[in-house]
Amino acid sequence: MKLATYEYKHTVSCGIVTADGVIDIPSHTETLHKLHSVKEILIKGEPAYEIVRRLEATVQERLPLETLPLHAPIPRPGKILALAGNYKKHLEETAWQDKTFDDQATTTNPWPFLMPSTVVTASGCEVPWPAYSEEVDYEIELAVFIGDVIKNGSPQQAQRAIAGYSIANDVSARSVTFAKGRKDRGRDVFFDWMMGKWADGFMPLGPWLVTADEVGDPQRLDMELKVNGQTRQKANTSQMIFSVGDVVSFISHLMTLEPGDVIITGTPHGVAAADGKYLSPGDTMECTIERIGTLTNKLGERPQSFYRAFLEN
Repeated sequence: MKLATYEYKHTVSCGIVTADGVIDIPSHTETLHKLHSVKEILIKGEPAYEIVRRLEATVQERLPLETLPLHAPIPRPGKILALAGNYKKHLEETAWQDKTFDDQATTTNPWPFLMPSTVVTASGCEVPWPAYSEEVDYEIELAVFIGDVIKNGSPQQAQRAIAGYSIANDVSARSVTFAKGRKDRGRDVFFDWMMGKWADGFMPLGPWLVTADEVGDPQRLDMELKVNGQTRQKANTSQMIFSVGDVVSFISHLMTLEPGDVIITGTPHGVAAADGKYLSPGDTMECTIERIGTLTNKLGERPQSFYRAFLEN
């Protein structure tokens, strides 16, 4: 089942995406059991899923998908966690580590980091070029939506806590203009990299959430990112160093995960940071993951001036 969030009748609504159009969920649920959002469905769990499945089987009215401006499945997630370095070839192309990777999954741990909810934008929306970077990159990633509260869970428990999946484009600022003239500190490279992930609209997410039962095995999904129709990244989620279950389990030992939280599971090789072919204004990015769909966004105009911080004052 595909669950989407969109604008309908001047408000934000949610619905079931079918081959024949969209079933608007709030329009077809009774006052006592009215469901208003995808996050509410995840929080209420099986009773809400039962209502939604019944709507899919019985409601005939469909809205044309192309007439509904999409939002991210959950426009402002409670927590967004992204994963660095979860594909071997991506680590190799960016030269993050000077060592072999054969035993990494058994001798190290995942590298998760938090992101602000303001990074989230929807399929079809323009990604703003931030005022603090002259180099902008792309990263296709499998997005995981949590459906149940999980704390200190095993990989098996973590897999059962997943409500569904979507597509993320972890757009990245590969340089920061405020570094000019700065006296370097030992950790500046790390913090500059991390701050390059936080710009508004830098995490297109969507086009919808596909429930876990429909996706099946998350480690057998083909993925491809194109820029202006040209393939830049092509891989399969089987190439992850840490599986989806392992990642969710690990993070659940760091913090309690709740319905509506999103985990972005890392990008494969082919990023612009490896070959210097960074994005240009107006470039169109298409991210496709098997059994989920395609997430499409265009990069906005380059700023006329860039932020240099207080260092030049």
